Amino acid sequence: MPTEIGFKRLGLVIGIAVALGLGAVAASSLLISVDAARDAVTAQIRAATGLDPRVRGAVAISIFPPDTVSLGDVVLGDDRNQPVLATQVLTARLRLLPLLVGRIEIADIVLVRPHIALAFARGSGRSNWSSLVDALATALKPGTQRATLSISEIRINDGTIIIDDPVRDIRETLRHVEMSLAWPSITSTFGATGQFAWRNEVVEAGLNVSDFYAALTGEPSGLKFRLASTPLKVAFDGALSSKSPAKIDGTLAADAGRLRDVLRWLGKSPPVEGGFNRFALKAQVNAVAGAVALSAVNLELDGNITEGVLSYTAGERNNLKGTLAAETLDLTPYAATFHFLTANAREWNTAQMPLDDIAAVDLDLRLSAAQVTVNGTKIGRTAAAANLKDGRLNLTIGEAQAFGGLVTGSLAIAKDAGAGTTEFKSQMQFTGVDLESCLGQLFGLRRIDGKGNLAFALDATGDSVDAITRTVGGTATLTAADGALMGFNVEQLLRRLERRPLSGGSDFRSGRTPFSKLNVALKIVDGLATIDDVHMDGSAVRLALVGTSSIPTRDLDLRGTAALVAAANENAFELPFVVHGPWDDPILLPDTEFLIRRSGAGESLRKAVQERSANEAIRKAIERLTGGLPLAPRP
Repeated sequence: MPTEIGFKRLGLVIGIAVALGLGAVAASSLLISVDAARDAVTAQIRAATGLDPRVRGAVAISIFPPDTVSLGDVVLGDDRNQPVLATQVLTARLRLLPLLVGRIEIADIVLVRPHIALAFARGSGRSNWSSLVDALATALKPGTQRATLSISEIRINDGTIIIDDPVRDIRETLRHVEMSLAWPSITSTFGATGQFAWRNEVVEAGLNVSDFYAALTGEPSGLKFRLASTPLKVAFDGALSSKSPAKIDGTLAADAGRLRDVLRWLGKSPPVEGGFNRFALKAQVNAVAGAVALSAVNLELDGNITEGVLSYTAGERNNLKGTLAAETLDLTPYAATFHFLTANAREWNTAQMPLDDIAAVDLDLRLSAAQVTVNGTKIGRTAAAANLKDGRLNLTIGEAQAFGGLVTGSLAIAKDAGAGTTEFKSQMQFTGVDLESCLGQLFGLRRIDGKGNLAFALDATGDSVDAITRTVGGTATLTAADGALMGFNVEQLLRRLERRPLSGGSDFRSGRTPFSKLNVALKIVDGLATIDDVHMDGSAVRLALVGTSSIPTRDLDLRGTAALVAAANENAFELPFVVHGPWDDPILLPDTEFLIRRSGAGESLRKAVQERSANEAIRKAIERLTGGLPLAPRP
């Protein structure tokens, strides 16, 4: 019972003390005038930050709880033009104990709907905050006598930040800024946490500076920051020195679920239609005066992991350089942009190539991989380089073990924005490649089996594959050994026609014709390939061709002679023929006039047709004799 009475007495004493304290606070608050409150708050802010706020609106004092002083329409900087900071209301929450003796000390500050402007001047690079930062550094200098312990926190509610840099053509607005700034009152650290909205995305942000005064004066200071949004997350841990030249050194990490969403968020278009999804980057970053070097780079994109070094230099023309290496690369997601043929594989792709942004940056990138995959095709050791300067892109393949052989060469693309055209030049060499696979995947032509060499030097103008085929010019050569022509059994056809010249009714588009040597040479002008020389030699058949091929329509108009290889004491059987039709399904037609002449039984009918004295019945008779084949013109 005595203990219970003691607790009651203690509670009564505490209650009386609290009541007296509250009464004292209320009484002291009533004794503070509006002018005195305004002057005390602005003096406290000036002492703690070195910044001089000017109050243009009304002042209000709130009696406990809590004790606050609210200043309306407060500005920093030149209020005749656009001030660096203007806030509708600045509310200062006061410390309780100093109020007991009638003294105002600010615990923290809330800026309600502030408008903050950060503008950089041309030439000097200084901002409208430079002089205020100098004043802030003076106020926070170690050993400086301050009127109070300093403000512990500054909060921003529903703020707006505008960044304007005409040199870099940057004008960005951060809206709905909700931030808490941990002001360095006793320690030297500075921290900021909160969020803002940028380009319709909410971004959570965090910043920590280990030595705020050193950072303000340009001396080295520890720096950590993080940005997290739906499209992208970025984190940095390192050091900062803003004294000329400004330096940043530390570890950078970034990741995104879809890199193409990040690019669109940043106002850029993805360079290709496919891929650019999962992205992750980790690297050691060293930035000095606009030049950023990334070492120990670990870059992941669409499941491809590469390592190496990168560097980026900002200026009138942004420049990216680097060397990356990978064990495996799957380029299938990006191949859709550069399909030569349409989905039906019979017409050239008419889609415009995405080359509008190639003039936006200079590039010098080298890439190597032990294995590359493109649309299921496995390519062995590959080394390539891309160089982009002043809108001209050069792609160089130093080595690519592809199609069972070796591929080397170059491709140059130059976009003329004024003329609205794009120029292409290419020199490629395919050595010891599987021709069916190589020609089939590049051009949709699957008629030559075996190993061989392919070389071409071409130039064209156009913004799509289809447009390029209509202007292309240059030369191309193909050589092969110990292969076969697919879809034709020329030997079987020749032997049957040698015995029975008018035997028809057979489909010539089947089988294969082996050869020991094949040579093809052609010249191309405005999309029309003139075949100057095609020779095929085999153990049983020799073949020679001349004629033309339209690249835009992908069809053939050839004439030639096929001959059986005869013994030394025999006369070789030779058959003139023509080849018409599309590349992937041409028709071979023997010269029926030659066959009719060789067949004595049909000679009179042939003459009748030539003299146009035969009636329809005679013509039908000839067609029956030749198996329904039309008469081919004389070669």
